[in-house]
Amino acid sequence: MPNYPTHTLASAPENSKYGLELLQQKFGAIPNIAAAIANSPKLINSLVGVFQQVHSSSLTEQEIQIVLLTDAVANSCAYAVAFHTALAHQQGVSLEETDEIRERGMPTDKRFAALSTLAKGLIEKRGHLSDSELDTFIAAGFTKEQILEVIAIVAASTITNYFATIANPPLDAPFQQYTWRA
Repeated sequence: MPNYPTHTLASAPENSKYGLELLQQKFGAIPNIAAAIANSPKLINSLVGVFQQVHSSSLTEQEIQIVLLTDAVANSCAYAVAFHTALAHQQGVSLEETDEIRERGMPTDKRFAALSTLAKGLIEKRGHLSDSELDTFIAAGFTKEQILEVIAIVAASTITNYFATIANPPLDAPFQQYTWRA
C-alpha cells in the first residue's frame, strides 16, 4: 500500500497550502485526511472547490451530513463514517439517526430517509435510478434541482472515501469515539 504522509501547512507542497488553509479555517485544524490528500495539489484543490459548492447548496448542513454519512457507509469508508458521524452530531443530528445509517438502515426522519435513500441508490446503482425513485425523493419535499445537489455531494464524498480507503490516514482524536468497522 502506498504511503501518503500527513502534511502540515509548513510541509505541504506549495500549491496545496491554500486548500489546507481553507480547511483549517473551516475545522479549526487540518483533518488528517486532508493533510494526506495534500500530497496532490490537484486533488486537494479540487476537493476544496467541490466542498465549497456542496456547503453552499440549498440543503441544510444536517441534510448534507446525512448524505455524506450515507455515502461513507455505502462506500465502506471507516475514516469518513467516523468523521461525518461527528460532524452530523455537531449539526444537531441525533444519535438515533446516525446509528441507523451506520448500521446500514434508514433514518426515521422523512427528509433524512429520502436523502439517504437517494444517496445510497446513486452509489449502489451508479446513477441508474428509476423515475419512481426520483419521484419518491421529490415527494418527500425536495426539488429536481436538489437531486443534482445530492449528485455533487456524492461526487465530493467519493474523492475522500476512495482516498481514505487507499491511503488509510490515521483517524483524528476528535473522531475516534465514532470509530466504525465495515
